[in-house]
Amino acid sequence: MAVLVERAKSGDREAFDRLVRVTHSDAYGLALRLTGSTEDARDVVQEAYLRAYKGIGRFRGDAQFSTWLYRIVANCATTHLGRRQRHRHDHLGAHDDVIDTRPDHDPALQGDRAELRERLDHAIRDLPVRLRSVVVLRDVYDLPHEAIATELGISVTAAKVRLHRARRRLREQVLPLPGEESDRG
Repeated sequence: MAVLVERAKSGDREAFDRLVRVTHSDAYGLALRLTGSTEDARDVVQEAYLRAYKGIGRFRGDAQFSTWLYRIVANCATTHLGRRQRHRHDHLGAHDDVIDTRPDHDPALQGDRAELRERLDHAIRDLPVRLRSVVVLRDVYDLPHEAIATELGISVTAAKVRLHRARRRLREQVLPLPGEESDRG
């Protein structure tokens, strides 16, 4: 990928197009998780690639191209959601209608898992973007705190604090302890 990046930096549009094809699936997945909407995710990815194309000459190579691109996607998602005046409740859909076909499968447990997954998806969508970004990058994309901090332009300590706050809110909403019923839902 480094060769493609260097070619794209020197103005080779075909090289940039190939970078888009290689990274599009991950960029779209991140945008979808951050926005919760396929329409918004498409808009965010389009804007992110436009910004990446315009800024590829400034890419220093301190991090991987994908890390640099994820940061652009996260920033575009934050900007996009900030512009919106209304809150959407579209489902992520990534794990809808999952059917467990194992011989020891218990249909009652499958229903519980689906309900839990739906509640978790809803709770993630309800997080503020700054918390949602960190939890998605860590728990979905399995990025280390240092990479999250770099991508979002925050300190490692801030990434850890935001992750802790996001996970605490998710737990309180999805699995509240007795006497801890959430007023957010």
